[in-house]
Amino acid sequence: METPVLSAEQNELIKMPLSGSLFLEGTAGSGKTTTALGRYLYMLQEGVPPESILLLAPQRTLLQPYVQATQWVEAPPGSVAVPATVGGLARRLTALFWPLIAAQAGFKKPEQPPIFLTLETAQYYMARLVRPLIEKGYFNTITIDRNRLYSQIIDNLNKAAGAGFPHTQIADRLKSAWVGEPVQQHIYEEAQECANLFRTYCLENNLLDFSLQVEIFTQLLWPDPLCQRYLIEEHRHLIYDNIEEDIPVFQDIIRKWLPGFDSAWLIYNLGGGYRTFLGADRMNGYALREVCGSRTTLETSWIALPSVAALRDSLLESIVTPEASHPNPLLMDAVKVVYRNFYPEVIEAVCQEVFSLVEKQVSPGEIVILAPFISDSLRFAVMSRLQSLGVPVQSHRPSRSLRDEPAVNCLLTLAKIAHPDWEISAALPEIRQALMVCIQDLDLVRADLLARICFRPSRWREGFSSFDRIQLEMQERIGFWVGERFERIRRWLEEYQVGEQQELDIFLSRIFGELLSQPGFGFHTNLDSAAVTARLIESVQKFRQVVGVTLSAESRAIGREYIHMVEDGVVAAQYLQSWDTTTSDAVLIAPAYTFLMSNRNAAYQFWLDIGSLGWWERLYQPLTHPVVLSRRWPSGNVWTDIDEQNENMESLTRLVSGLTTRCSQGIYLCTSRIDQQGDEPRGKLLRAIQSILRRLPNPTEVALV
Repeated sequence: METPVLSAEQNELIKMPLSGSLFLEGTAGSGKTTTALGRYLYMLQEGVPPESILLLAPQRTLLQPYVQATQWVEAPPGSVAVPATVGGLARRLTALFWPLIAAQAGFKKPEQPPIFLTLETAQYYMARLVRPLIEKGYFNTITIDRNRLYSQIIDNLNKAAGAGFPHTQIADRLKSAWVGEPVQQHIYEEAQECANLFRTYCLENNLLDFSLQVEIFTQLLWPDPLCQRYLIEEHRHLIYDNIEEDIPVFQDIIRKWLPGFDSAWLIYNLGGGYRTFLGADRMNGYALREVCGSRTTLETSWIALPSVAALRDSLLESIVTPEASHPNPLLMDAVKVVYRNFYPEVIEAVCQEVFSLVEKQVSPGEIVILAPFISDSLRFAVMSRLQSLGVPVQSHRPSRSLRDEPAVNCLLTLAKIAHPDWEISAALPEIRQALMVCIQDLDLVRADLLARICFRPSRWREGFSSFDRIQLEMQERIGFWVGERFERIRRWLEEYQVGEQQELDIFLSRIFGELLSQPGFGFHTNLDSAAVTARLIESVQKFRQVVGVTLSAESRAIGREYIHMVEDGVVAAQYLQSWDTTTSDAVLIAPAYTFLMSNRNAAYQFWLDIGSLGWWERLYQPLTHPVVLSRRWPSGNVWTDIDEQNENMESLTRLVSGLTTRCSQGIYLCTSRIDQQGDEPRGKLLRAIQSILRRLPNPTEVALV
């Protein structure tokens, strides 16, 4: 493990007495986490029992530096610090104290154990309850994918629990803030009915989604003296990183818990608060500053050059007051502009510039390509072009559904063929795509011929017919090497069907290990497909563990239900390994907010499509509202266009500040004369940048790529 260089101020903080509380704040790149990590290692060196140290963060990925540091520390077996989110702590305590609080919480089967839901399984149960209502005409006045509809209802429950108001008030709060067409108020009432139905179902079946776990922890467990005593005795020291990204009810508990710790460090990122759409409350987190015994601000940036800092300050000024801005000419050393007539030309120029940087010995892991949203077409265009240039590249989109992954579609199509009793037919396009993915180097034309000849949709239960039965002329056209690999797939599926049927996750593990990962098949040496397969298998396992008993009682096949869930577009649970890839030495393609929440830095950033309104406007969410359902919005107030404008302005400035403080060398601003929709881009970010360039002493000297 490489030891970071620390300032005298950081060393002084690290060696503070192992008592009292400290509120440590600073911008990104000022060394807050590095200092807290040093403090953690110092505590271990001073003999503090690792198991008495509680490491908290709003999401598990933010704790990775601490987890990695623990691996380098010698400690007795079984003696480790406790890395957790407060939500994870709530789940652990709910399971531990379940017999004491189950009946009080309103569960109908308190004598039976709780069943904790993931995001996927919560959406699955929500879909089961809401689907019949949709068929009756619910939500027929809005156009929205069903998976987004389910997730927004669940999101409403989570926001209510996070802000600390009853879930039965969701519709009333949304309706009181609405000033548009009256029909929208009816939509809010339907969403409320679905939320109530889901909560009742959970209480009847011992199901605990995130919102129920939060409510039980904050309303029943924490107020209980027995639970408080357990927590205080178990955890003597606290390091709580990125407190600005957590929900207010958890921040409230830390406020009350703080006097119970021997020592506590609360780390706050000035300019943070990117998880507002998930209920985070940065202002409530900052209020914890007043209850800490000591307060320190780290002001020196260890990342950004003066030119990048000049760009940040000039951009923020131009966004807020473009007419009165005075850009710092120093920013020209940090900026390059990629401008072309059409968007595909911009993508090509960006890829060429990335290739040029890598040739100049810039590590690919120090380059990120960002956009407000990453569409499938954009992801494919950038990744395929960089791969053709020999540049390692990876992407991460937390909201990307499993059904969008070709490897997943391939595996589940083969699962349909292997399990005809599930009564799920496979269409010809699915078969063609699956063959292209699982047979290495198979092109579209041959895959289409093979699919049409060897698979009959009208007789799909019979599966594949043999390649040997094809006319010799057509065999030659398709290729005998293709036929040999196809026959291995067909025979494997036939042999599987003869034996005892296995659960879907076991089937996937077997077909991947025994067949698709072997030489000649598409998953061999394809690390991305292997990673997606691992995520899929884990997703199936979690699904089976949670809903297996229910489905077995109803005589419904788990694999069949899972495939239906994927085809409905239910989002895969965010697994830690999908974030771990960001530590590898590859160019990262990600949405801007995803990059910010991963809490990493980059030497070079490419901001794609800076004229897009996506940098400025929040996502359209007809069933929810991140501000109206927050604690900081006065209940009963109307949400106006001015409120929307102010919120967008604050979000954009926070986004720009966060990105620039995480960049050490330079930023490429990328736009085209005509955007992807065929329009001239006019976004707020683009206008702010144009205002800066016009006001520079020598705007023509700005580097063009």
